[in-house]
Amino acid sequence: MRMTRLFSQTLREAPADAEVASRQLLVRAGFIRQVGAGIFSLLPLAHRSLSKIENIMRQEMDAIGGQELTLPIAMHEEAIADLVRGEIRSYRQLPCLIYHFQTRWRDDLPTRSGPIGAREFTTLDSYSLDADRPGMEAQYQAHYRAYSNILRRCGLPVLVAQADTGVTGGILAQEFVYMTPIGEETLMLCEGCGYTANWKVASFAKPPPADEAPRPLEKVATPHTTTIADLAALLGVPESRTAKAVFMMARPVAPSLLPAGSPPVRAEREEGEERFIFAVIRGDMEVNEAKLAQAVGARALRPATDAEIRAVGAAPGYASPIGLNKEAVAHGGDRPQLVVVVDDLIPRSPNLVAGANEEGYHLLNVNYGRDYIADLVCDIAAARDDAPCPQCGAPLRSARGVEVGNMIQIGTRYSEAWDCTCHDRDGSDKPLVIGSYHMNSYRLLACIAEEHHDDKGLIWPVAVAPYQLYLVSLPGAEAEAGRIYTDLWSAGVEVLLDDRPESAGVKFNDADLIGLPLRLTIGKRSLQAGGADLKRRDRAESTLVPLEQVVPRVRQEWEMQAYGKHIR
Repeated sequence: MRMTRLFSQTLREAPADAEVASRQLLVRAGFIRQVGAGIFSLLPLAHRSLSKIENIMRQEMDAIGGQELTLPIAMHEEAIADLVRGEIRSYRQLPCLIYHFQTRWRDDLPTRSGPIGAREFTTLDSYSLDADRPGMEAQYQAHYRAYSNILRRCGLPVLVAQADTGVTGGILAQEFVYMTPIGEETLMLCEGCGYTANWKVASFAKPPPADEAPRPLEKVATPHTTTIADLAALLGVPESRTAKAVFMMARPVAPSLLPAGSPPVRAEREEGEERFIFAVIRGDMEVNEAKLAQAVGARALRPATDAEIRAVGAAPGYASPIGLNKEAVAHGGDRPQLVVVVDDLIPRSPNLVAGANEEGYHLLNVNYGRDYIADLVCDIAAARDDAPCPQCGAPLRSARGVEVGNMIQIGTRYSEAWDCTCHDRDGSDKPLVIGSYHMNSYRLLACIAEEHHDDKGLIWPVAVAPYQLYLVSLPGAEAEAGRIYTDLWSAGVEVLLDDRPESAGVKFNDADLIGLPLRLTIGKRSLQAGGADLKRRDRAESTLVPLEQVVPRVRQEWEMQAYGKHIR
């Protein structure tokens, strides 16, 4: 490709609202243009890089037995279920792995991060189908290797973290995260043992409470103490001796997809109807809403209003689960299902201070089991910096990153809901065991740009660079540059020829900005010296290469870069 024919143009300045380096450089280098908030057009350079990323994905998926297909853009999960029901009839057809690339849309991402947070993007979606759980686990591990290979070949370092299964649910989930301060995900990390988990699911070693005998319940006046801090100060107790109430309204997922152990949903309830969630946690901790949502099978949570709190018999600022009215009618005439969830440290914490469900009063010596019982007891506490690691006890630290891929062992919950079965060895029909795997190719492209750049521009890894070599043609050497351009393409080298009537400085600056791995410069000076100057983008020095050796030397240098070596 010749620069005089290239559709896009380089820019001297980045957009004023572009805060992220990858967005600034991709715009300036002519890779992307913004259409709207979080919506981008990929210009030819970006399209070439994205195609290479997706071809790497195809190669690695095919290597583990994947078969690519194309599904309708709308409701592809339902299309998958319909295909599986019609095609998979016997265990002899398993294991099976199918995948496709799909355009998706999300409206809840930060638009300031450019294509990393693009609302419209493309993902690799794959689904493993097995007759039993060991088969699913084997395909899960194969995906782990394939995804690791994809990211390694693309030059992107990542951490693999425990992850939230989300509304999808399932047995196990992990995500591949590129660590960067601009990321939307928070990981909790342990330097001691390597524990790595998304904040949404991260656990920590909770300190064992004091061993005390339960004391009698006592009501005390606590005027103007609607916060834990005020309450602890008034009574002269540490916040760890108090019980904090958190009120949420939850919109549930379909009953068939609720996590194991979730409170039962009334049969007559519609899927979209909200439930009142009364969560209790020790006063020195915070509720992790993601854990809480997963525990109760909620699609989404929102804070309950004061009217909704009072409708279940609780008093805002002075609430406890003691004496709640589970049949209370909420404002507006609805009858919410009330679910009480307590953190798993609460039953082990004796004699806590909790609300009396009366304004201006609290109860001393509240004990779980004696004074109230919850519908669900589980870990709903949010991990924080310096909390002890659940595996080794060393302090945890938080760090931000971008999720570029995830894997979920779903099991049989979707196949049971969608009636996807196969005839098993024993003659019975059994639900398929499913794994679900996803990788965002748009994010991968943007994260590579975020990782590989300097103050001059982009520095593309060899496997995903839009072209392999930037050929600079200087005045007086146009004919020789044209001949070498043709020879390189004939030899299989992808070349971008800068044949514009610009100064050498402009061309060198644009070569650094676009960031192709190699630059070859041909001008009067190099020809007088007997060759052309060859330079790697990631190094300062250049080498004079005789003209007759340019083609084999470029190919050799390219191959050596691909394997992490350098010819000197």
